Amino acid sequence: MTQPFDCITEFIFVETEIEKGDLILIPGASQPQLMERAVALYKQGIAPMILPSGGRNPRLAITEWAYLRDIGLAEGVPDHVILKEDRAKHTFENASFSLEVIRENNIRSQKVILVCKAGHARRALLTYQTVFPKETKFFVAPVIDQSGISKENWMLSEEGVRFVMAEVEKVGKYFGPHITHLSKRSERID
Repeated sequence: MTQPFDCITEFIFVETEIEKGDLILIPGASQPQLMERAVALYKQGIAPMILPSGGRNPRLAITEWAYLRDIGLAEGVPDHVILKEDRAKHTFENASFSLEVIRENNIRSQKVILVCKAGHARRALLTYQTVFPKETKFFVAPVIDQSGISKENWMLSEEGVRFVMAEVEKVGKYFGPHITHLSKRSERID
């Protein structure tokens, strides 16, 4: 049965088919499920490198990057495969600083897998698309984190509704200022 809020569900909870790519990106967080998914994709041969991103987090004694790296190492990923970005404080910095690391290391980033929280998928995707070159193709591999909020259940709890509606609001706040700039960039390239 369709619901009036189905369009919100489809907008926020982005998921794409995953193809082989140049690297796996993880916007910073303190949820182990993100690195666990990235490790599984790496072990399947989806991409040769993982770039977790994230600076200090009050819930952790170390940076988000170090937290995620430690999970990857414990799961058997070689240290040289995990790139380092440990300064970011929010999603735009995750994307911007990750792109700096990619460029500094001359890493190809034509096809990129974005492993992110399911409820953060749209905002993460839009952020990385805004920061990265237009030619970069993103594949989104969402993860249900510790909150348990998913595409199927967000509308069943006050917490889920609050979280998803906050994401809708954040998308507007994040991207309103960028729309004109991005439109002009598209006109110049096309």
